[in-house]
Amino acid sequence: MSNWREEYRKSLKSADTEEHIDLAFYRPVGFVWAKIAARLGVSPNAITIASIFLGVAAGVLFFYPELWVNVVGMLLLVWANSFDSADGQLARMTRQYSRIGRILDGLSGDFWFAAIYIAIVLRENRDIPFFSAHTYVMWLMAIAAGICHARQAAMADYYRQFHLYFLKGEEGSELDNAAQLKAQLDSTDAGFWRRLTMRVYLGYTMRQEACSPAMQRLRKELRLRFPDGKIPPGFRDDFRRLSLPLMKYTNILTFNWRTIGLFISLFIGLPWLYFVYELTLLNAIAVYMVVRHERICRNLTARLENGEYKGDNI
Repeated sequence: MSNWREEYRKSLKSADTEEHIDLAFYRPVGFVWAKIAARLGVSPNAITIASIFLGVAAGVLFFYPELWVNVVGMLLLVWANSFDSADGQLARMTRQYSRIGRILDGLSGDFWFAAIYIAIVLRENRDIPFFSAHTYVMWLMAIAAGICHARQAAMADYYRQFHLYFLKGEEGSELDNAAQLKAQLDSTDAGFWRRLTMRVYLGYTMRQEACSPAMQRLRKELRLRFPDGKIPPGFRDDFRRLSLPLMKYTNILTFNWRTIGLFISLFIGLPWLYFVYELTLLNAIAVYMVVRHERICRNLTARLENGEYKGDNI
């Protein structure tokens, strides 16, 4: 059991960035799936693909007005997310890291929620007279919510990876740079599908960087002052201390709190309220998170420029 506990601990990202519901449920369940997959020789990417089918099936079931059918869909979505947890845990346990795996992992949630959004739109346009007479309203709400969802999740993931970079170093983070990704894309002779996934991921990273100018300035300043990557321990500690309170907001913008809002809207029979939840509360949290993080980055950049960490590189 002590070996299992140690293996489980190593399968987690970090205590700083793990969400409470994940630690209470999804990580333990995902660890069991990961152990079974490792025994059977199943790859992390295969688990991710299985989660896509489960999540899309869940979305289809949300089209029907019967609550018991929706509950089956909820259970499938929970199952899909346990697989989404398992693929990352398996990759960390077996060191089967790959950028394709990271891209596929990100796309899996997009497939789930695309199916969910389409199901809700079709259901509400069929069942609610106002939306039946003005079908474009639901489609506009869904598209707006989907765009906001993508931005919220992308920035939450970006800030977690930046936090992990200072906490665990480059090995423990999946923080990327658009310029480096573009150089890799231009120099590769990979096939069509690999180049396509690389282009998609490049666009994803460029959008993250465009939304965080102060963070990009801080990263540039760090590269100029510490080209060997040996960032002073004092700076790492200061960044972690300032960034840690924002991790709760990044966690709210991930799967668990989204699905709580989704499940509540399904239980009360008003799925369209989930779009309102996305467009109001979650957007407000995302804006607050970005503003706070940018302020932290501006503050630390100024301290670097003033030479505060000049003699701290030990």
